[in-house]
Amino acid sequence: MGATTITVSTELRDRLETQAAAHHRTLEEHLDALSQEESRRDRFRAVRAAMTQTPPDDEYAREVREWQSGAWR
Repeated sequence: MGATTITVSTELRDRLETQAAAHHRTLEEHLDALSQEESRRDRFRAVRAAMTQTPPDDEYAREVREWQSGAWR
């Protein structure tokens, strides 16, 4: 894999390096972890949006009542 240079402020670079060190990571590993976490948040936002657009139906409500009643114990 090739390498590249990105331009960030000195303050941001220092903050990222401090965070990376606190997690025992290289700066590259830390940036990768941050990127993966943002992708995860994006996936969860998409799931929440889809769930909002698809409200529970009567069958779902019935099953929830059944589970909460202890019928599955």
